[in-house]
Amino acid sequence: MNVTQLEKQLDITFKNHTLIKQAFTHSSYVNEHRKEVFSDNERLEFLGDAVLELGVSQYLYRKNKTMPEGEMTKLRASIVCEPSLVNFARDLNFGDHILLGKGEEQTGGRDRPALLADVFEAFLGALYLDHGFDQALHFLEQHVFPKISTGAFSHAMDYKSQLQELVQQYKNQSIEYEIVDEKGPSHNKEFITHVIIKGDVKGIGVGRTKKEAEQRAAKKALDEFNN
Repeated sequence: MNVTQLEKQLDITFKNHTLIKQAFTHSSYVNEHRKEVFSDNERLEFLGDAVLELGVSQYLYRKNKTMPEGEMTKLRASIVCEPSLVNFARDLNFGDHILLGKGEEQTGGRDRPALLADVFEAFLGALYLDHGFDQALHFLEQHVFPKISTGAFSHAMDYKSQLQELVQQYKNQSIEYEIVDEKGPSHNKEFITHVIIKGDVKGIGVGRTKKEAEQRAAKKALDEFNN
């Protein structure tokens, strides 16, 4: 693997290059190079899993001041699950840098979901050991948290119910959802929705379905309350 190229891509310089190499070393590669000193990424993956969970938990706790514990748990689970980690790894082209055994390479291991998810966590573990938690958090702020704030995981959340619970704390306030526009052909519609609280538009949502648009409008309203 080209460590310098990866460091340049990520704008991160590792003090210990052994760590970053280990993060991208699959056990199949170690098994085929027994005469050389290589360690696979499984221990780093274990550590990175904990770093990721803490980082995401801290972000959700600070960013969503009104979100109940159960909702935060559900949202965190959707962020740290394997399909999400695979997407993060693919966005960063991590698959290009993995050291694989020949058999694993020939059977498509470079794009195997479980393998990519493991590499993403292992990289976080290596980054934590080399630079500390603040740098690991900075990496998440660049590559993970923006996807949360843009609603990439809204499918896992019921923002309308959260908004309803929040508004019920205040007297004489009601919530209305209004479809203000529909665009596109019938097979590819796009809906634009306003959420109106006490006569004021508090959030605008765009979605492929009315439900999706309403959920995104509710999230915008919640963001306004939280800020």
